[in-house]
Amino acid sequence: MLITLPGPIANYFAADRHDADAVIACFTDAAIVLDEGETYVGQAAIRQWKAAASKEFNYTVEPFAVTERDGCFVVKGHVSGNFPGSPVDLRYVFALESDLIARLEIAI
Repeated sequence: MLITLPGPIANYFAADRHDADAVIACFTDAAIVLDEGETYVGQAAIRQWKAAASKEFNYTVEPFAVTERDGCFVVKGHVSGNFPGSPVDLRYVFALESDLIARLEIAI
């Protein structure tokens, strides 16, 4: 199913396919990412998180649903790759600020 994502979120998923530097460019300087019980604050920490995930696993994300709730965008994505438990559907909650991602929470 084809869905329309807000620009910064579409940019994030497109960048996540191939370019860690482009992923970082999607975030504000003080952005926060919550993933697998860890919190990453600021672009340097987010860069390390993304580099570690990309080095350890190869994966693709196919967003299949988006809703807006409490000022945030909730995207459901089908994630498949060489990680334990693949494939899995994850929930990505994005808070945007000035056309950038200020906060991203990834959960099952």
